[in-house]
Amino acid sequence: MSWPATTQELEAFGQELVANGAGVFTGFHVAYGDLQLTAQAPQIVHALKLLRDQHGFHQLIDIAGVDYPERERRFDVVYHLLSMTKNRRIRIKVQADEDTAVPSAVEVFPNADWYEREAFDMYGIFFDGHPDLRRILTDYGFHGHPLRKDFPMTGYVEVRYDDELKRVVYEPVKAVEWRNWDFLSPWEGMEKGYAPLPGDEKSDSQQRDAK
Repeated sequence: MSWPATTQELEAFGQELVANGAGVFTGFHVAYGDLQLTAQAPQIVHALKLLRDQHGFHQLIDIAGVDYPERERRFDVVYHLLSMTKNRRIRIKVQADEDTAVPSAVEVFPNADWYEREAFDMYGIFFDGHPDLRRILTDYGFHGHPLRKDFPMTGYVEVRYDDELKRVVYEPVKAVEWRNWDFLSPWEGMEKGYAPLPGDEKSDSQQRDAK
């Protein structure tokens, strides 16, 4: 296979994997110059082992989540693999829902540990067989999963240190002034016909004093 691989070469590789993968892969297509495979979630460990042991994809670069709340299985779990010897990248995509766990890839790629914890923390995707599935980016006691598309922009709770209780307390989010942005560009504020920005009066008074 040449480098960079042509679309025809990637499609031929995808056809080979689907045909000879013993039903592990359900389909493929070429996107952004890389081969993307689809698989059933229960087969993901077999898919990763096959690509690692038979095709030289020895590095797991990332595991990412994508949320489609309108679907029955709302999550895509995307595995990014790299072959240093072939200078190739490949993606495997499986679907999951909020209740059914995806088999953990830690036994195949130990660095999947933190990636799966991140997907659990941000999306609420469960991974069966993970040795320590707990939050990794949000705070202790955090409610919800921030990267879900139905997660409110301001969250559910906020934290502050209470001087009387001498500890951090969690409270429902209250509207605060700095959340009310006007989205007016400061460059637009300098042009004739736009509303003045806060602080413009200071600049005007300084110009008058200089004269």
